[in-house]
Amino acid sequence: MSAVLTEESVPVRAPLPDRGARAVLALARFETRRLLLSVPVVIAFVAYVAWIVWRTRDSWDGNPALQDADRATQSMPMLVGLAVLLGAARAVVRSERHGTEHHFSVLVLQPWRRTAGHALSVVPAALLTAVCVAGQFGWEALKPGAIGHGSPAELAVGPLTVLGFGALGVLLGRLTMSAFAAPLLVVVLLFVFVLGSGPSEVSGLSWLVPAVPELGPDILPSDLLGRPAAWHALYLAGAALSIALLAVAVAGGRTAAVRAGLVLSLAATVTGGFLQAGGATPSTELTAARERASTHPELTCAEHGGSRYCAFPEWVPRSGTWAGVVDRVQAVAGGSAHERPLVVRQRIDARYGPGTDAAIPALTEADRVTVGTAWGGNRVPEFSSAVAAVLVAGSEAAGSELCDGRMVTVMWLSLSWQDDPMNALRRVRLDDSVTGSALVLSPTDPLTMTEGQTDVVRRLLENPPAGTGARVKEHWAELTAPGVTTARVAELLGVPGPGKADSCED
Repeated sequence: MSAVLTEESVPVRAPLPDRGARAVLALARFETRRLLLSVPVVIAFVAYVAWIVWRTRDSWDGNPALQDADRATQSMPMLVGLAVLLGAARAVVRSERHGTEHHFSVLVLQPWRRTAGHALSVVPAALLTAVCVAGQFGWEALKPGAIGHGSPAELAVGPLTVLGFGALGVLLGRLTMSAFAAPLLVVVLLFVFVLGSGPSEVSGLSWLVPAVPELGPDILPSDLLGRPAAWHALYLAGAALSIALLAVAVAGGRTAAVRAGLVLSLAATVTGGFLQAGGATPSTELTAARERASTHPELTCAEHGGSRYCAFPEWVPRSGTWAGVVDRVQAVAGGSAHERPLVVRQRIDARYGPGTDAAIPALTEADRVTVGTAWGGNRVPEFSSAVAAVLVAGSEAAGSELCDGRMVTVMWLSLSWQDDPMNALRRVRLDDSVTGSALVLSPTDPLTMTEGQTDVVRRLLENPPAGTGARVKEHWAELTAPGVTTARVAELLGVPGPGKADSCED
């Protein structure tokens, strides 16, 4: 008998670290699917998308400034982040809740590698949030009335918030191994970040929270915002990575790579936090620039139809829209006002920074009209009322002091040509009324309407007699004469007069 020697090939095994990395990625893919399909996360994303559609359709009345639109993407992702926090924490403690933790001892994955897989599973949720943010901002940017420039650092806040909250959920689950800790933390964060009033003024400390939108009624040029957006993004990114690596370290992953990453991410967090706190205080240069923009702005001017329109560079494309309103008001005016050249200047008060509402005084120079940085909606009748007041009274300051029947002429010029004059009348008045006395809003000092003037204007707009426009042009001199009564104006325009005499105290 003879023996035959045979050689068997030994299976080639991948090194343990390589198999561990592949297993971590496989676990991350599995947990990602479970996380994104969990009920809280699905509800949060559905609500987020519905909110984007509901809000963005009519936001800024179709005329957004992109330096404000980017900040408007920051708040809602916090709710998504809370849902991801809850889902990530529940995933970490799932084995403890189901009593299967001891089965993992036979697998290649050590606890810290499993924790790394859970930390990686929240990244797709952050990427999906980034898609939603891009969709919301892109929708705003594609609107015909959009102006200005957005900031990538501001747009990164939403996704980084979700990433940080997800990492916090992983850390919380690993520290407590309790199914009740995450819901309690969500309640606390919901109260602090969403329902809490927060500080009344933005300071260095307020930048420690994920989102600091600072949105107000006045829009500032991009170079006057003075927000430490880049440092804040670094702070959020460093915090998210630090929390994730801390969770891995707590689970036993104290390798050199984890320790080095934790040190570097903490350094980024501290650096971003320190520099953003310093950037929250306006520099001397920024303060001086805001002062110049408020008192002696450097504007770019354009000519439209004989009038001059001067605006900050980002708003120059909107000058044609302003000119359209001026042309419509002048088209129904009479006398020299029909073709009088005006100077429309954009004015802001940027000295108090973004998020503030500062009053702008009326101009005393003749044929000068103020326009703000917001547009659309109520801003249109407000601007047309300012134009009409200047055409009738000569200046903004004189228009704000009108008390006689000329106010009827002003409101006719301002509203008669609009698609829905009565609705425009309601929107331009401070109390949204069409009866009684009220203040009429304008870009500067408001105008005043008495009860009798309101009655006459309402009759003119609701059911204007035939030939009202011709009567305005024919009797222009008397309709704009100082001291003309509301009763006389009503008689000239062919409608019943007021029941009471003119009085600014009505």
